[in-house]
Amino acid sequence: MTKITLGPDGKYRWTYELKILKNPTVFILVWKVLAFSVLLVFAFVITIDLVKNGFGDETLVTNLKAFAIAMLVVTVLVALGVLIYAAIMGGSYIVDFELDEKGVFHSQSSAQAKKAKKLGAATAAAGALSGRPTTAGIGLAATRTEIYTEFDRVRSVKAYRRRHLIKVNGLLSRNQVYADGADFDFVLEYIASRVPEKAKIKR
Repeated sequence: MTKITLGPDGKYRWTYELKILKNPTVFILVWKVLAFSVLLVFAFVITIDLVKNGFGDETLVTNLKAFAIAMLVVTVLVALGVLIYAAIMGGSYIVDFELDEKGVFHSQSSAQAKKAKKLGAATAAAGALSGRPTTAGIGLAATRTEIYTEFDRVRSVKAYRRRHLIKVNGLLSRNQVYADGADFDFVLEYIASRVPEKAKIKR
């Protein structure tokens, strides 16, 4: 269970241990990135086919089959990647949070952050050398182990109770805040009451 404490500096602090193989958040996050990239490529291919050959059922079916196979491959690769990541991280993603009137700070535990940065750098290098910009991008994203989100810049807050997840989204930032039990409701309401009125709140 999450245990939130209030420090003398007015900041709430807690540590959350996400079980990588039990909570699908990591899998979903990486899968969405790769799936979107595949979707863009196939949208481009289909557009080219339409311009050159016009609309044809046979071409469309062929492209859809190729797209389905590509998505299956992506799903398998992401699943394998998550298994490897879980093994490297000891099965858990451990993150520390700080919450106050101005914003929320999310930082991976120091021991894991070192591993994540090395793994991310290796993935980015492999992606760059193999000419795969999506892989390189995922690697670079993995090297980022700290995120701070100012409430004034938040555009939406989305709660996913089953995954113990609160997404706090700004224009250029995507912060994932974890809490469970009664603390989940406390954190959600604390954040929701401090973001701009125009921000979309999904409870």
